[in-house]
Amino acid sequence: MTPPTHIGLLDTSVVISLGHLSESDLPTYPVISAVTLAELSAGPLVTSNGQERQRRQLVLQMTESSFDPLPFDDACARRFGEVAAALRASGRTTRARAFDALIAATALAHDLPVFTANPDDFSGIPGLEIREVIS
Repeated sequence: MTPPTHIGLLDTSVVISLGHLSESDLPTYPVISAVTLAELSAGPLVTSNGQERQRRQLVLQMTESSFDPLPFDDACARRFGEVAAALRASGRTTRARAFDALIAATALAHDLPVFTANPDDFSGIPGLEIREVIS
């Protein structure tokens, strides 16, 4: 069993599922990246299904009112270079999982574990602590 973490960076997959998750699976103080907010902002705009658009808009609005996102700053940008290089060395590209690579860089810059429902999206990134959340 993994010891509890007090502060952790939530991946977008976890933010989307927050209403269905147990608090015991989450950090005491969850934070998000501005990248997650960007990803959620695109969600309502990229679906043609009206009901799904409303659901995504609600998730975006709840997230905006609940979190003060960590910015993607110069420290994150430098860590992104390391993430991109590690992914390329492992045969993966950052293009396929660009948001995940930017979220990973934010976590590394702030020395935080990433809480995600999709741990494979973050595999192969040296120094990144990944906490799987089952939704």
